[in-house]
Amino acid sequence: MLQVENLSKTYRLKDRDIEALKNISFSTKPGEVLGIVGKSGGGKSTLMKILRGMESFDSGRIIMDGITILPDSSDDVVRKQMAITAIHLQRDFALWTESALKNVVRRVYSRKMGYEVLPTPEDSDYDEMYNEAMYYLRMVGLENKAHHLATILSGGEKQRLLIARQLAKKPKILLLDEPATMACPATKQEVLDAVKNVNREMNLTIIVVSHLPEIHEYLADRLIWLESGEIVADGRPAEVLDRFMAGIAESEPLKPRPDSRPLIKVRGLCKRNYVVGTGEVLKALKMENLNFEIFEGEITSFIGNSGGGKTTLLKILQGIKMPDEGSVCYRYADKWVDMLAYSPERMDVRRTMGIMYQEFALYSGETILDQIAYQLGVKGNDVIEYARSVAEEMGISDKVLDVIYTLTDMSEEDAKAAFEALGLTRDIFNDLFPRFPATEAQKFAKPVFKLMSLDPEVMWKLPDQLSGGERVRASLAILLAARPKILILDEPFGDIDPLTLREVSNAIKKINAKYNTTIILVSHHVGFVKEVSHRAILIEKGAMVADGDPDTVCNAFLASCHAPYLRYMEEACAVQG
Repeated sequence: MLQVENLSKTYRLKDRDIEALKNISFSTKPGEVLGIVGKSGGGKSTLMKILRGMESFDSGRIIMDGITILPDSSDDVVRKQMAITAIHLQRDFALWTESALKNVVRRVYSRKMGYEVLPTPEDSDYDEMYNEAMYYLRMVGLENKAHHLATILSGGEKQRLLIARQLAKKPKILLLDEPATMACPATKQEVLDAVKNVNREMNLTIIVVSHLPEIHEYLADRLIWLESGEIVADGRPAEVLDRFMAGIAESEPLKPRPDSRPLIKVRGLCKRNYVVGTGEVLKALKMENLNFEIFEGEITSFIGNSGGGKTTLLKILQGIKMPDEGSVCYRYADKWVDMLAYSPERMDVRRTMGIMYQEFALYSGETILDQIAYQLGVKGNDVIEYARSVAEEMGISDKVLDVIYTLTDMSEEDAKAAFEALGLTRDIFNDLFPRFPATEAQKFAKPVFKLMSLDPEVMWKLPDQLSGGERVRASLAILLAARPKILILDEPFGDIDPLTLREVSNAIKKINAKYNTTIILVSHHVGFVKEVSHRAILIEKGAMVADGDPDTVCNAFLASCHAPYLRYMEEACAVQG
Protein backbone atom coordinates (compact mmCIF):
# COMPACT_ATOMS: atom_id res chain seq x y z
CA MET A 1 0.00 0.00 0.00
CA LEU A 2 2.71 2.49 1.03
CA GLN A 3 6.48 2.21 0.81
CA VAL A 4 8.86 4.98 1.85
CA GLU A 5 12.52 4.57 0.85
CA ASN A 6 15.45 6.72 2.07
CA LEU A 7 13.30 9.85 2.38
CA SER A 8 15.22 13.06 3.26
CA LYS A 9 14.17 16.67 3.73
CA THR A 10 16.22 19.73 4.74
CA TYR A 11 14.82 23.17 5.53
CA ARG A 12 17.16 26.02 4.65
CA LEU A 13 16.94 28.98 7.02
CA LYS A 14 18.91 32.22 6.86
CA ASP A 15 21.60 31.13 9.30
CA ARG A 16 21.55 27.33 9.07
CA ASP A 17 20.09 24.17 7.59
CA ILE A 18 17.72 21.92 9.54
CA GLU A 19 17.55 18.26 8.56
CA ALA A 20 13.90 17.45 9.19
CA LEU A 21 14.10 13.87 7.82
CA LYS A 22 17.23 11.77 7.34
CA ASN A 23 16.99 8.78 4.99
CA ILE A 24 13.94 7.23 6.63
CA SER A 25 12.37 4.03 5.28
CA PHE A 26 9.20 2.15 6.27
CA SER A 27 6.12 0.53 4.73
CA THR A 28 2.50 -0.11 5.64
CA LYS A 29 0.05 -2.92 4.99
CA PRO A 30 -3.49 -2.46 3.62
CA GLY A 31 -5.87 -1.66 6.48
CA GLU A 32 -3.07 -1.07 8.99
CA VAL A 33 -3.14 1.74 11.57
CA LEU A 34 0.43 3.01 11.80
CA GLY A 35 1.25 5.35 14.69
CA ILE A 36 4.11 7.85 14.73
CA VAL A 37 5.37 9.20 18.06
CA GLY A 38 8.25 11.47 19.04
CA LYS A 39 9.22 14.73 20.67
CA SER A 40 8.22 18.11 19.22
CA GLY A 41 10.34 19.03 16.20
CA GLY A 42 11.22 15.42 15.39
CA GLY A 43 9.89 15.55 11.82
CA LYS A 44 6.45 13.97 12.26
CA SER A 45 4.34 16.74 10.69
CA THR A 46 6.89 17.21 7.90
CA LEU A 47 6.58 13.53 7.02
CA MET A 48 2.78 13.75 6.94
CA LYS A 49 2.82 16.78 4.62
CA ILE A 50 5.25 15.01 2.27
CA LEU A 51 3.04 11.91 2.20
CA ARG A 52 0.07 14.11 1.37
CA GLY A 53 1.93 15.92 -1.45
CA MET A 54 1.81 19.28 0.34
CA GLU A 55 5.58 19.42 0.87
CA SER A 56 8.50 18.61 -1.43
CA PHE A 57 11.41 16.37 -0.43
CA ASP A 58 15.10 16.26 -1.37
CA SER A 59 15.87 12.59 -1.99
CA GLY A 60 14.40 9.10 -1.78
CA ARG A 61 11.10 7.85 -3.17
CA ILE A 62 7.53 7.05 -2.14
CA ILE A 63 5.53 4.22 -3.67
CA MET A 64 1.83 4.68 -2.96
CA ASP A 65 -0.88 2.43 -4.38
CA GLY A 66 1.35 1.66 -7.37
CA ILE A 67 2.38 5.30 -7.97
CA THR A 68 6.07 6.21 -7.60
CA ILE A 69 6.72 9.75 -6.30
CA LEU A 70 10.22 11.22 -6.68
CA PRO A 71 11.62 14.65 -5.74
CA ASP A 72 11.27 15.79 -9.37
CA SER A 73 7.91 14.13 -10.09
CA SER A 74 5.55 16.01 -12.37
CA ASP A 75 2.51 17.90 -11.18
CA ASP A 76 0.37 15.15 -12.67
CA VAL A 77 1.99 12.54 -10.40
CA VAL A 78 1.53 14.77 -7.35
CA ARG A 79 -2.15 15.25 -8.24
CA LYS A 80 -2.56 11.46 -8.34
CA GLN A 81 -0.81 11.27 -4.93
CA MET A 82 -3.22 13.84 -3.50
CA ALA A 83 -6.20 12.01 -4.99
CA ILE A 84 -5.46 8.83 -3.02
CA THR A 85 -4.59 10.55 0.30
CA ALA A 86 -6.56 12.73 2.70
CA ILE A 87 -5.15 14.61 5.68
CA HIS A 88 -6.53 16.13 8.84
CA LEU A 89 -4.05 18.63 10.29
CA GLN A 90 -3.96 19.55 13.98
CA ARG A 91 -6.13 22.52 15.00
CA ASP A 92 -7.83 22.58 11.58
CA PHE A 93 -11.52 23.51 11.97
CA ALA A 94 -12.19 24.78 8.42
CA LEU A 95 -15.91 24.13 7.95
CA TRP A 96 -18.70 25.69 5.91
CA THR A 97 -21.32 27.68 7.87
CA GLU A 98 -24.12 25.27 7.07
CA SER A 99 -25.33 21.85 8.18
CA ALA A 100 -22.97 18.97 8.87
CA LEU A 101 -24.61 17.00 6.05
CA LYS A 102 -24.06 19.75 3.47
CA ASN A 103 -20.41 20.04 4.56
CA VAL A 104 -19.93 16.41 3.57
CA VAL A 105 -22.08 16.65 0.42
CA ARG A 106 -19.82 19.43 -0.85
CA ARG A 107 -16.81 17.15 -0.48
CA VAL A 108 -18.62 14.24 -2.20
CA TYR A 109 -19.58 16.50 -5.13
CA SER A 110 -16.03 17.87 -5.37
CA ARG A 111 -14.86 14.49 -6.68
CA LYS A 112 -16.91 15.23 -9.79
CA MET A 113 -16.55 19.02 -10.01
CA GLY A 114 -12.96 19.51 -8.78
CA TYR A 115 -14.07 22.14 -6.25
CA GLU A 116 -16.55 22.30 -3.37
CA VAL A 117 -20.06 23.33 -4.33
CA LEU A 118 -23.52 22.01 -3.46
CA PRO A 119 -25.37 19.99 -6.11
CA THR A 120 -28.79 21.12 -7.30
CA PRO A 121 -31.90 18.89 -7.27
CA GLU A 122 -31.64 18.74 -11.07
CA ASP A 123 -28.36 16.77 -10.83
CA SER A 124 -29.01 13.15 -11.84
CA ASP A 125 -27.18 11.76 -8.82
CA TYR A 126 -28.44 14.36 -6.31
CA ASP A 127 -30.07 11.81 -3.96
CA GLU A 128 -27.12 9.42 -4.23
CA MET A 129 -24.70 12.17 -3.12
CA TYR A 130 -26.79 12.97 -0.04
CA ASN A 131 -27.10 9.27 0.78
CA GLU A 132 -23.35 8.81 0.44
CA ALA A 133 -22.70 11.83 2.68
CA MET A 134 -25.05 10.40 5.31
CA TYR A 135 -23.13 7.11 5.13
CA TYR A 136 -19.91 8.92 6.11
CA LEU A 137 -21.69 10.75 8.94
CA ARG A 138 -22.97 7.42 10.27
CA MET A 139 -19.41 6.07 10.03
CA VAL A 140 -18.21 8.74 12.50
CA GLY A 141 -21.34 8.64 14.69
CA LEU A 142 -22.85 11.97 13.60
CA GLU A 143 -26.05 10.88 11.86
CA ASN A 144 -28.13 12.52 14.61
CA LYS A 145 -26.33 15.85 14.04
CA ALA A 146 -26.66 15.79 10.25
CA HIS A 147 -28.88 18.89 10.11
CA HIS A 148 -27.14 20.85 12.88
CA LEU A 149 -25.07 23.87 11.95
CA ALA A 150 -21.45 22.68 11.65
CA THR A 151 -19.89 25.75 13.25
CA ILE A 152 -21.76 25.28 16.55
CA LEU A 153 -21.00 21.60 17.00
CA SER A 154 -18.82 20.64 19.96
CA GLY A 155 -15.06 20.32 19.46
CA GLY A 156 -15.23 16.52 19.24
CA GLU A 157 -18.16 16.65 16.82
CA LYS A 158 -16.25 19.07 14.59
CA GLN A 159 -13.26 16.73 14.59
CA ARG A 160 -15.47 13.80 13.56
CA LEU A 161 -17.15 15.90 10.88
CA LEU A 162 -13.73 16.76 9.46
CA ILE A 163 -12.90 13.05 9.32
CA ALA A 164 -16.21 12.40 7.51
CA ARG A 165 -15.28 15.09 4.97
CA GLN A 166 -11.93 13.38 4.38
CA LEU A 167 -13.64 10.01 3.91
CA ALA A 168 -15.87 11.60 1.25
CA LYS A 169 -12.77 11.93 -0.93
CA LYS A 170 -12.56 8.11 -0.99
CA PRO A 171 -8.85 8.09 -0.10
CA LYS A 172 -6.70 4.95 0.01
CA ILE A 173 -4.63 6.40 2.89
CA LEU A 174 -5.98 8.64 5.68
CA LEU A 175 -3.40 10.85 7.44
CA LEU A 176 -4.30 12.16 10.91
CA ASP A 177 -1.93 14.72 12.45
CA GLU A 178 -2.70 15.09 16.18
CA PRO A 179 -6.42 14.21 16.10
CA ALA A 180 -8.28 15.82 19.03
CA THR A 181 -5.06 16.78 20.80
CA MET A 182 -6.56 19.79 22.58
CA ALA A 183 -9.77 18.01 23.57
CA CYS A 184 -10.93 16.66 26.92
CA PRO A 185 -10.82 12.87 27.57
CA ALA A 186 -14.49 12.29 26.69
CA THR A 187 -14.12 14.17 23.41
CA LYS A 188 -10.89 12.36 22.56
CA GLN A 189 -12.63 9.04 23.15
CA GLU A 190 -15.38 9.99 20.68
CA VAL A 191 -12.83 10.87 17.99
CA LEU A 192 -10.67 7.79 18.59
CA ASP A 193 -13.69 5.49 18.45
CA ALA A 194 -14.71 7.11 15.16
CA VAL A 195 -11.22 6.42 13.77
CA LYS A 196 -11.39 2.80 14.94
CA ASN A 197 -14.79 2.36 13.32
CA VAL A 198 -13.60 3.86 10.03
CA ASN A 199 -10.62 1.49 9.99
CA ARG A 200 -12.75 -1.52 10.84
CA GLU A 201 -15.62 -0.82 8.41
CA MET A 202 -13.62 0.50 5.45
CA ASN A 203 -10.31 -1.39 5.92
CA LEU A 204 -8.64 1.97 5.32
CA THR A 205 -4.90 2.39 5.87
CA ILE A 206 -4.47 5.11 8.51
CA ILE A 207 -1.32 6.89 9.68
CA VAL A 208 -1.70 8.71 13.01
CA VAL A 209 0.74 11.23 14.44
CA SER A 210 0.28 11.96 18.13
CA HIS A 211 2.40 13.09 21.06
CA LEU A 212 0.21 11.09 23.41
CA PRO A 213 1.31 7.49 24.17
CA GLU A 214 -2.18 6.48 25.26
CA ILE A 215 -3.61 7.30 21.82
CA HIS A 216 -1.11 5.01 20.10
CA GLU A 217 -1.70 2.21 22.58
CA TYR A 218 -5.43 2.46 21.87
CA LEU A 219 -5.34 2.92 18.08
CA ALA A 220 -2.13 1.69 16.49
CA ASP A 221 -1.34 -1.77 15.14
CA ARG A 222 2.29 -0.71 14.82
CA LEU A 223 4.31 2.26 16.05
CA ILE A 224 7.29 4.21 14.70
CA TRP A 225 9.35 6.44 17.00
CA LEU A 226 10.69 9.40 14.98
CA GLU A 227 13.36 11.49 16.68
CA SER A 228 15.47 14.29 15.12
CA GLY A 229 14.38 13.15 11.67
CA GLU A 230 15.39 9.51 12.14
CA ILE A 231 13.49 6.32 12.97
CA VAL A 232 14.64 5.19 16.41
CA ALA A 233 12.27 2.22 16.74
CA ASP A 234 9.58 0.43 14.73
CA GLY A 235 7.42 -2.30 16.26
CA ARG A 236 4.66 -3.20 18.71
CA PRO A 237 3.18 -0.04 20.29
CA ALA A 238 3.66 -1.13 23.93
CA GLU A 239 7.35 -1.99 23.39
CA VAL A 240 8.14 1.21 21.46
CA LEU A 241 6.27 3.34 24.00
CA ASP A 242 8.19 1.81 26.90
CA ARG A 243 11.46 2.83 25.21
CA PHE A 244 10.15 6.30 24.35
CA MET A 245 8.86 7.01 27.86
CA ALA A 246 12.11 5.79 29.46
CA GLY A 247 13.62 9.15 28.48
CA ILE A 248 11.32 11.21 30.70
CA ALA A 249 13.05 13.37 33.34
CA GLU A 250 12.57 12.94 37.07
CA SER A 251 9.71 14.95 38.54
CA GLU A 252 10.72 17.95 40.66
CA PRO A 253 9.03 18.07 44.09
CA LEU A 254 6.03 20.35 44.51
CA LYS A 255 6.49 22.73 47.41
CA PRO A 256 4.05 22.08 50.30
CA ARG A 257 0.65 23.70 50.00
CA PRO A 258 0.97 27.11 51.65
CA ASP A 259 -1.15 28.13 54.62
CA SER A 260 -1.87 31.53 53.12
CA ARG A 261 -4.51 34.23 52.90
CA PRO A 262 -6.96 34.58 49.99
CA LEU A 263 -5.64 36.52 46.99
CA ILE A 264 -8.79 36.31 44.83
CA LYS A 265 -12.40 36.19 46.03
CA VAL A 266 -15.24 35.18 43.71
CA ARG A 267 -18.75 35.87 44.98
CA GLY A 268 -22.18 35.17 43.47
CA LEU A 269 -20.87 34.66 39.93
CA CYS A 270 -23.57 33.97 37.32
CA LYS A 271 -23.15 33.63 33.56
CA ARG A 272 -25.60 32.20 31.03
CA ASN A 273 -24.78 31.41 27.40
CA TYR A 274 -27.11 29.72 24.93
CA VAL A 275 -26.50 28.44 21.41
CA VAL A 276 -29.69 28.02 19.40
CA GLY A 277 -30.08 26.31 16.03
CA THR A 278 -32.93 24.91 13.95
CA GLY A 279 -35.41 26.06 16.58
CA GLU A 280 -33.85 24.29 19.57
CA VAL A 281 -31.29 25.03 22.27
CA LEU A 282 -28.24 23.02 21.24
CA LYS A 283 -25.83 24.07 23.97
CA ALA A 284 -26.30 25.94 27.21
CA LEU A 285 -23.85 27.16 29.83
CA LYS A 286 -25.30 28.17 33.19
CA MET A 287 -22.98 29.41 35.92
CA GLU A 288 -25.15 29.93 38.96
CA ASN A 289 -23.90 31.60 42.14
CA LEU A 290 -20.25 30.44 42.04
CA ASN A 291 -18.35 31.24 45.23
CA PHE A 292 -14.70 30.36 45.85
CA GLU A 293 -11.30 31.78 46.78
CA ILE A 294 -7.82 31.42 45.28
CA PHE A 295 -5.02 31.47 47.84
CA GLU A 296 -1.69 33.25 47.65
CA GLY A 297 1.22 31.11 46.43
CA GLU A 298 -1.01 28.16 45.51
CA ILE A 299 -1.27 26.27 42.21
CA THR A 300 -4.95 25.72 41.43
CA SER A 301 -6.07 23.71 38.37
CA PHE A 302 -9.49 23.74 36.74
CA ILE A 303 -10.45 20.52 34.96
CA GLY A 304 -13.56 19.27 33.22
CA ASN A 305 -15.03 18.33 29.86
CA SER A 306 -14.89 20.67 26.87
CA GLY A 307 -17.64 23.29 26.88
CA GLY A 308 -18.08 23.12 30.65
CA GLY A 309 -17.16 26.77 31.24
CA LYS A 310 -13.48 26.64 32.27
CA THR A 311 -12.17 29.16 29.74
CA THR A 312 -15.18 31.42 30.27
CA LEU A 313 -14.48 31.38 34.00
CA LEU A 314 -10.80 32.22 33.45
CA LYS A 315 -11.70 35.18 31.25
CA ILE A 316 -14.09 36.45 33.94
CA LEU A 317 -11.31 36.07 36.54
CA GLN A 318 -9.09 38.21 34.29
CA GLY A 319 -11.77 40.88 33.96
CA ILE A 320 -11.92 40.60 30.16
CA LYS A 321 -15.34 38.91 30.05
CA MET A 322 -18.30 40.18 32.06
CA PRO A 323 -20.64 37.88 34.02
CA ASP A 324 -24.35 38.52 34.37
CA GLU A 325 -23.95 38.91 38.13
CA GLY A 326 -21.26 38.68 40.80
CA SER A 327 -17.85 40.07 41.68
CA VAL A 328 -14.19 39.06 41.26
CA CYS A 329 -11.96 40.85 43.77
CA TYR A 330 -8.16 40.80 43.99
CA ARG A 331 -6.16 41.72 47.07
CA TYR A 332 -3.88 44.65 46.25
CA ALA A 333 -1.97 46.53 48.97
CA ASP A 334 -4.41 45.22 51.60
CA LYS A 335 -7.35 46.52 49.60
CA TRP A 336 -9.89 44.47 47.62
CA VAL A 337 -10.16 45.59 43.98
CA ASP A 338 -13.11 44.42 41.85
CA MET A 339 -11.80 43.40 38.41
CA LEU A 340 -15.30 43.69 36.93
CA ALA A 341 -15.77 47.39 37.68
CA TYR A 342 -13.59 50.38 36.82
CA SER A 343 -11.35 51.80 39.52
CA PRO A 344 -7.93 53.52 39.36
CA GLU A 345 -6.41 50.47 41.07
CA ARG A 346 -7.63 47.94 38.47
CA MET A 347 -4.68 48.67 36.14
CA ASP A 348 -2.28 48.12 39.03
CA VAL A 349 -3.80 44.68 39.65
CA ARG A 350 -3.66 43.82 35.94
CA ARG A 351 0.04 44.72 35.83
CA THR A 352 0.75 41.91 38.30
CA MET A 353 -0.86 39.25 36.03
CA GLY A 354 0.79 37.09 33.35
CA ILE A 355 -1.49 35.20 30.96
CA MET A 356 -0.89 32.43 28.41
CA TYR A 357 -3.64 31.07 26.16
CA GLN A 358 -4.24 27.84 24.24
CA GLU A 359 -3.11 29.53 21.05
CA PHE A 360 -0.05 31.13 22.64
CA ALA A 361 2.25 32.42 19.94
CA LEU A 362 5.75 33.82 19.87
CA TYR A 363 6.28 36.52 17.24
CA SER A 364 8.26 34.80 14.50
CA GLY A 365 10.21 37.89 13.40
CA GLU A 366 11.40 38.94 16.88
CA THR A 367 14.07 37.46 19.09
CA ILE A 368 13.07 36.18 22.52
CA LEU A 369 14.91 39.16 24.07
CA ASP A 370 12.84 41.58 21.94
CA GLN A 371 9.68 39.94 23.22
CA ILE A 372 10.90 40.13 26.83
CA ALA A 373 11.57 43.86 26.31
CA TYR A 374 7.96 44.27 25.06
CA GLN A 375 6.54 42.35 28.03
CA LEU A 376 8.51 44.48 30.48
CA GLY A 377 7.20 47.60 28.74
CA VAL A 378 3.65 46.40 29.36
CA LYS A 379 4.01 44.74 32.78
CA GLY A 380 7.19 46.16 34.35
CA ASN A 381 7.45 48.40 37.39
CA ASP A 382 6.30 52.02 36.98
CA VAL A 383 4.78 51.42 33.51
CA ILE A 384 1.32 52.45 34.71
CA GLU A 385 2.53 55.83 35.94
CA TYR A 386 4.32 56.48 32.64
CA ALA A 387 1.29 55.43 30.57
CA ARG A 388 -0.97 57.74 32.59
CA SER A 389 1.33 60.71 31.97
CA VAL A 390 1.44 60.04 28.21
CA ALA A 391 -2.32 59.40 28.08
CA GLU A 392 -2.99 62.75 29.75
CA GLU A 393 -0.91 64.52 27.08
CA MET A 394 -2.83 62.65 24.37
CA GLY A 395 -6.20 63.53 25.90
CA ILE A 396 -6.97 59.92 26.81
CA SER A 397 -8.99 59.58 30.01
CA ASP A 398 -8.05 57.11 32.74
CA LYS A 399 -11.15 55.01 31.98
CA VAL A 400 -10.19 54.70 28.29
CA LEU A 401 -6.59 53.91 29.27
CA ASP A 402 -7.94 51.18 31.55
CA VAL A 403 -9.81 49.67 28.57
CA ILE A 404 -6.70 49.87 26.36
CA TYR A 405 -4.59 48.18 29.04
CA THR A 406 -7.13 45.37 29.26
CA LEU A 407 -6.30 44.51 25.63
CA THR A 408 -2.78 43.50 26.66
CA ASP A 409 -4.26 40.49 28.45
CA MET A 410 -6.53 39.33 25.63
CA SER A 411 -5.83 36.57 23.15
CA GLU A 412 -4.68 37.77 19.73
CA GLU A 413 -8.11 37.10 18.21
CA ASP A 414 -10.06 38.88 20.97
CA ALA A 415 -7.64 41.83 21.04
CA LYS A 416 -7.89 42.33 17.25
CA ALA A 417 -11.70 42.54 17.45
CA ALA A 418 -11.51 44.94 20.42
CA PHE A 419 -9.03 47.23 18.65
CA GLU A 420 -11.32 47.40 15.62
CA ALA A 421 -14.31 48.23 17.84
CA LEU A 422 -12.34 51.05 19.47
CA GLY A 423 -11.03 52.33 16.13
CA LEU A 424 -7.44 51.82 17.31
CA THR A 425 -4.39 49.80 16.26
CA ARG A 426 -1.60 48.19 18.26
CA ASP A 427 0.56 51.23 17.50
CA ILE A 428 -1.02 52.94 20.52
CA PHE A 429 0.98 50.55 22.72
CA ASN A 430 4.26 51.95 21.36
CA ASP A 431 3.39 55.37 22.77
CA LEU A 432 1.80 54.27 26.05
CA PHE A 433 3.98 51.24 26.87
CA PRO A 434 7.40 51.55 25.16
CA ARG A 435 9.72 48.55 25.28
CA PHE A 436 12.48 48.32 27.86
CA PRO A 437 16.04 48.72 26.54
CA ALA A 438 17.67 45.38 25.63
CA THR A 439 20.30 45.75 28.38
CA GLU A 440 17.59 46.17 31.02
CA ALA A 441 15.60 43.28 29.57
CA GLN A 442 18.67 41.04 29.89
CA LYS A 443 19.00 41.85 33.58
CA PHE A 444 15.43 40.78 34.25
CA ALA A 445 15.69 37.72 32.01
CA LYS A 446 18.94 36.13 33.21
CA PRO A 447 17.71 34.79 36.59
CA VAL A 448 14.51 33.52 34.96
CA PHE A 449 16.46 31.69 32.26
CA LYS A 450 18.61 30.08 34.93
CA LEU A 451 15.51 28.98 36.85
CA MET A 452 13.94 27.55 33.66
CA SER A 453 17.15 25.71 32.67
CA LEU A 454 17.29 27.72 29.44
CA ASP A 455 20.59 28.47 27.72
CA PRO A 456 21.11 32.28 27.81
CA GLU A 457 21.83 32.10 24.06
CA VAL A 458 18.11 31.46 23.56
CA MET A 459 17.52 35.19 24.20
CA TRP A 460 19.06 36.06 20.84
CA LYS A 461 17.25 33.37 18.86
CA LEU A 462 14.07 33.53 16.82
CA PRO A 463 11.20 31.19 17.78
CA ASP A 464 11.69 28.90 14.76
CA GLN A 465 15.25 28.26 15.92
CA LEU A 466 14.02 26.67 19.17
CA SER A 467 12.91 23.16 20.01
CA GLY A 468 9.33 22.54 21.14
CA GLY A 469 10.34 22.45 24.81
CA GLU A 470 12.45 25.59 24.47
CA ARG A 471 9.56 27.46 22.86
CA VAL A 472 7.18 26.70 25.72
CA ARG A 473 9.73 27.52 28.41
CA ALA A 474 10.76 30.69 26.54
CA SER A 475 7.08 31.75 26.48
CA LEU A 476 6.92 31.28 30.24
CA ALA A 477 10.22 33.17 30.66
CA ILE A 478 8.79 36.14 28.73
CA LEU A 479 5.87 36.31 31.16
CA LEU A 480 8.10 35.82 34.20
CA ALA A 481 10.56 38.57 33.32
CA ALA A 482 8.14 41.11 34.81
CA ARG A 483 7.80 38.98 37.99
CA PRO A 484 4.00 38.62 37.94
CA LYS A 485 2.28 37.73 41.21
CA ILE A 486 -0.31 35.67 39.31
CA LEU A 487 0.10 33.36 36.29
CA ILE A 488 -3.05 32.30 34.41
CA LEU A 489 -2.44 29.44 31.97
CA ASP A 490 -5.36 28.40 29.75
CA GLU A 491 -4.35 24.98 28.33
CA PRO A 492 -1.20 26.20 26.55
CA PHE A 493 0.48 22.79 26.89
CA GLY A 494 -2.16 20.59 25.30
CA ASP A 495 -0.20 19.58 22.21
CA ILE A 496 3.28 18.84 23.54
CA ASP A 497 4.79 15.41 24.09
CA PRO A 498 5.03 13.88 27.61
CA LEU A 499 8.80 14.32 27.81
CA THR A 500 8.53 18.03 27.05
CA LEU A 501 5.49 18.31 29.33
CA ARG A 502 7.61 17.02 32.22
CA GLU A 503 10.13 19.80 31.52
CA VAL A 504 7.28 22.33 31.65
CA SER A 505 5.84 20.76 34.80
CA ASN A 506 9.19 21.04 36.54
CA ALA A 507 9.55 24.65 35.38
CA ILE A 508 6.14 25.60 36.79
CA LYS A 509 6.96 24.03 40.16
CA LYS A 510 10.27 25.91 40.25
CA ILE A 511 8.49 29.19 39.47
CA ASN A 512 6.01 28.59 42.27
CA ALA A 513 8.72 27.66 44.79
CA LYS A 514 11.15 30.47 43.88
CA TYR A 515 8.77 33.42 43.49
CA ASN A 516 5.71 32.22 45.47
CA THR A 517 3.73 32.87 42.28
CA THR A 518 0.02 32.13 42.46
CA ILE A 519 -0.76 29.96 39.44
CA ILE A 520 -4.19 29.22 37.96
CA LEU A 521 -4.34 26.78 35.08
CA VAL A 522 -6.74 24.84 32.90
CA SER A 523 -5.61 21.52 31.49
CA HIS A 524 -7.08 18.34 30.05
CA HIS A 525 -3.88 16.45 30.95
CA VAL A 526 -5.05 14.80 34.15
CA GLY A 527 -1.62 13.38 34.98
CA PHE A 528 -0.11 16.85 34.56
CA VAL A 529 -2.74 18.35 36.89
CA LYS A 530 -2.03 15.73 39.55
CA GLU A 531 1.71 16.37 39.30
CA VAL A 532 1.74 20.16 39.37
CA SER A 533 -1.24 21.24 41.52
CA HIS A 534 -1.93 21.91 45.18
CA ARG A 535 -5.66 21.97 44.48
CA ALA A 536 -8.02 20.93 41.67
CA ILE A 537 -11.51 22.18 40.89
CA LEU A 538 -13.82 20.17 38.62
CA ILE A 539 -16.15 22.31 36.48
CA GLU A 540 -19.08 20.67 34.70
CA LYS A 541 -21.77 22.64 32.85
CA GLY A 542 -20.78 25.81 34.68
CA ALA A 543 -20.95 24.29 38.15
CA MET A 544 -18.19 23.41 40.62
CA VAL A 545 -18.81 19.72 41.29
CA ALA A 546 -15.58 18.93 43.18
CA ASP A 547 -12.86 20.99 44.87
CA GLY A 548 -9.87 19.68 46.80
CA ASP A 549 -7.03 17.18 46.61
CA PRO A 550 -5.88 16.86 42.94
CA ASP A 551 -5.66 13.05 43.00
CA THR A 552 -9.19 12.70 44.39
CA VAL A 553 -10.76 15.30 42.07
CA CYS A 554 -8.94 14.04 38.97
CA ASN A 555 -9.88 10.42 39.65
CA ALA A 556 -13.53 11.44 40.01
CA PHE A 557 -13.30 13.28 36.68
CA LEU A 558 -11.73 10.29 34.93
CA ALA A 559 -14.40 7.96 36.29
CA SER A 560 -17.07 10.20 34.74
CA CYS A 561 -15.35 10.35 31.33
CA HIS A 562 -15.59 6.64 30.44
CA ALA A 563 -12.42 6.92 28.34
CA PRO A 564 -10.84 3.47 27.79
CA TYR A 565 -7.96 4.99 25.80
CA LEU A 566 -6.52 6.31 29.09
CA ARG A 567 -5.92 2.81 30.42
CA TYR A 568 -2.28 2.78 29.22
CA MET A 569 -1.36 5.91 31.20
CA GLU A 570 -3.27 4.71 34.28
CA GLU A 571 -1.35 1.43 34.22
CA ALA A 572 1.95 3.26 33.66
CA CYS A 573 1.25 5.57 36.61
CA ALA A 574 0.37 2.56 38.79
CA VAL A 575 3.71 0.91 37.94
CA GLN A 576 5.60 4.14 38.74
CA GLY A 577 3.64 4.56 41.99
